[in-house]
Amino acid sequence: MTHLARHYIAGQWRNDGGAQATSVNPADGTIVGHYVRGSTDLVIEAAAAARTAFFASPWAASPRLRAQAMFEIADRLEAAKDEIAALIVAENGKLRAEAMGETMAGVSEMRYYAGLARSVRGTMQEIAPGALSLFAREAAGVAGIIVPWNAPVTLLVRSLAPALAAGCTTVIKPAAQTPLVHARIMQCIADAPSLPPGVINSVNENGIEVGQAMVASPDIDVISFTGSSATGRKIMEGASKTLKRVGLELGGKAPAVIFADADLDKATKELTHGSLNMAGQICVAAARFLVHESVAQAFEEKITAAYRAVRVGPGADPASQMGSLIDMPNQARLLRIIEQAGDEGQMVLKGGPLGGPLNSGAFLTPTLFRIENLQSSLVQDELFGPIVSIETFADEAEAVAKANATVFGLAASVFTADVARAMRVSRAIRAGTVWINSHLRLFAEAETGGFGQSGMGRLHGVEGLADFLETKHVYFESGTIG
Repeated sequence: MTHLARHYIAGQWRNDGGAQATSVNPADGTIVGHYVRGSTDLVIEAAAAARTAFFASPWAASPRLRAQAMFEIADRLEAAKDEIAALIVAENGKLRAEAMGETMAGVSEMRYYAGLARSVRGTMQEIAPGALSLFAREAAGVAGIIVPWNAPVTLLVRSLAPALAAGCTTVIKPAAQTPLVHARIMQCIADAPSLPPGVINSVNENGIEVGQAMVASPDIDVISFTGSSATGRKIMEGASKTLKRVGLELGGKAPAVIFADADLDKATKELTHGSLNMAGQICVAAARFLVHESVAQAFEEKITAAYRAVRVGPGADPASQMGSLIDMPNQARLLRIIEQAGDEGQMVLKGGPLGGPLNSGAFLTPTLFRIENLQSSLVQDELFGPIVSIETFADEAEAVAKANATVFGLAASVFTADVARAMRVSRAIRAGTVWINSHLRLFAEAETGGFGQSGMGRLHGVEGLADFLETKHVYFESGTIG
């Protein structure tokens, strides 16, 4: 059965805007379905609908209504979890377990922020006798949400849910690679009986036209974007023309620092998962193994054996331990990077495509290489695939210096048995999240975000509301009213 992903504007499904485009399964090249391309005109219409809903509906001033609608959406997402997970596997190529985990994380996050919707409070201060300053927290207005393809449920909900909880109305642009997943989520949203029309709108992409139109729109007050640092910079530049607020979670190059006293078996297990989850196509993936020189050989042997044992295959196959890349162009890009790694570093384990009947899929086995040149693009750039470098250090100061040697600061991990060292190093590393003796632990309750060129603002947690709220000062003096 094929599917058609449509736009959703002002409570209505729409087929207009542009020609249909194809969604392809990266594991085998088959057609999953089709989507209707968006347009600038549709963005203008969707933003106008969101603005009307913000000012004319009870949404922004009714926290109980917001909570009720969000709980309804969460219930419908959970009821559709099997279908959503199957679509993620088909369009994204990740493992079924990863897809289901992502879907249920989205359900959890929607419920978390549904609870917070009724807990947004202001403050009051008496400046002088009888002179009162009231500080209200109000919704920022219309939020534009630009969603990447690598986690189309989680990375939508973690921006959408706090925006809704704050009282914003929204316009969403899904990724062109995962339109059918998004359309199924939008069906869950459309089926929520308490949601006023126009509060949540969605327009499919058409190249880069829709995203650019959202950034330029004078009817959109906030942009929440997850994606590459290069695109984030363009969004900031475009948003400056209307002085929009922007929340950006951008690229990462997460170092995993492994000290001499670390449990190497635990580190190997954590970092195999932490680097190869979603085939390494996740911004917080462990991308650099920084290993104390005294245990470098031992760790290299363990992680190489673990990488060799990973079974790469279709996400729908229960035997697969790592799924495909998002598409064939990304496979070709990463194969070029592997050749560069062989030229600039010392290849430990060279990855490549799968042969036989899976040769037509966008698969790539893991790659490990040694490198000590911190200026290499292999160390400095986000590779976004199952390609990881091994670097060594002699002491704690060098470990911290190397961990901080890139422009990114999204996530990191530290492996050591020394609690004091773990705290020192975790505080010294310039990253928004540092895991100790683990990697890749994400929760709705715990804020994430980046230092440096990994972005600005925070998602998840109570601070996730901040991008979508304004503070208003209301002042009055006793005896001046009535």
